[in-house]
Amino acid sequence: MQEVSIFGEVLFDCFPSGEKVLGGAPFNVAWHLQAFGQRPCFISRVGSDDEGERIRRAMQGWGMRTDLLQTDAQRSTGEVRVSLHEGEPSYDIVEPAAYDFIDGQSLGDLPCKLLYHGSLCLRNEQSSAALDQLRSSGHQTIFMDVNLRSPWWHSDKVLEWVGQADWVKLNEAEFALLHGTTADLSASAQGFLHQYGLQGVVVTRGERGAILISAELPPLTVAPVKALRVVDTVGAGDAFSSVLLLGLNLDWPMQETLERAQSFASALVGQRGATVGDAAFYRPFLETWGLA
Repeated sequence: MQEVSIFGEVLFDCFPSGEKVLGGAPFNVAWHLQAFGQRPCFISRVGSDDEGERIRRAMQGWGMRTDLLQTDAQRSTGEVRVSLHEGEPSYDIVEPAAYDFIDGQSLGDLPCKLLYHGSLCLRNEQSSAALDQLRSSGHQTIFMDVNLRSPWWHSDKVLEWVGQADWVKLNEAEFALLHGTTADLSASAQGFLHQYGLQGVVVTRGERGAILISAELPPLTVAPVKALRVVDTVGAGDAFSSVLLLGLNLDWPMQETLERAQSFASALVGQRGATVGDAAFYRPFLETWGLA
């Protein structure tokens, strides 16, 4: 049985300078899991273009599987066009993109212990149908990483996907958009968990850390170290998700998983970008966590 399958978008963030940075939340999660020795099955779709080939080469260079990275002859590899207005970035997530058209019929039967997916690539019916097919393949646990990107989400649809998941991770602002604001986040998250029949909910809170609510444990919390060096926060949530998945896959205790996820996310914000191409960055975590 394949241990972890990651389903969703891979794309380039395109800046006014002409720089193109490889990313996409599911891709970032898969990249980190590969560094942690998990060899995830990454399921996505790229165009028959230079950008698609660049993604394939990057994955091969990192040792990742590419057998389920589909190629689309009609649509281009995904892009997010980043523009700056008075120093503030805005984002245009180009549509359609190759990852909107993941072909479920070519996936076959892929049962695994964990299936991770986001919400952005489900904006198109074809990729959404492909995920439905994967869900029916016998996965033990489905982990949904909420990424609300306007205008590509509708609360009714996102909450439908939440109801089909076992674990859900989202940030505090996304939680408020989907479930409302409250003075007692822990109680509200517990209500969310019971309403949708989830095993666990993780709400990240930026510099205030995160809270984890599960069906079997009291609320768990974690906070980042105060002397944190921040270069940028791009991909911090994806780094957090990757270690949550790692802990679920390796059956780590929940508090330990939460603390390790926060530790890794705190280290990543000291780097430029959402992924790190130097294996030495991951080595201290591998050694500390007994994975070396």
